[in-house]
Amino acid sequence: MDFMRKITCRGVVVYEGKLLAVKLKPYGANSDKVNDYWCIPGGKLDANESLTDNVAREMLEETGVAAEIGRLLYVQQFTHGHTEYIEFFFEVTNVDDYVGRDLTNGSHSQEEIAVIEFVDPGQVDDIKPAFFAERDLESDIHQYQGPLFFKY
Repeated sequence: MDFMRKITCRGVVVYEGKLLAVKLKPYGANSDKVNDYWCIPGGKLDANESLTDNVAREMLEETGVAAEIGRLLYVQQFTHGHTEYIEFFFEVTNVDDYVGRDLTNGSHSQEEIAVIEFVDPGQVDDIKPAFFAERDLESDIHQYQGPLFFKY
């Protein structure tokens, strides 16, 4: 059986201690799955695409807002089945552009996203990755000491 590696990049938008998160609709290859969890906007790295270009593209596709990409905050590595996932989480610095506006106008929003809103990651039922429920996001951004790594 072949082992695969999937790389994704995600944008971390924090406003007043809340995190921009999405609930995905069942779509594409996952059309038979129920996605009843919150996750961070982002997606798969395309061939020959830089990490920062990837997260900027994914944020625009999912929210309709052009993201200004800041520092690398987190890296998560985990295995599920026969696939190793490596996820890079970048700070999005133009937070005000995401506040108080309709975020459902991205080119992929209607097809892929059921709900998009700022949530308190410690108060929602299920957020992926789970480390967001335990982190002080404001401190991770404002007292930045380099990216944090999580391996499961």
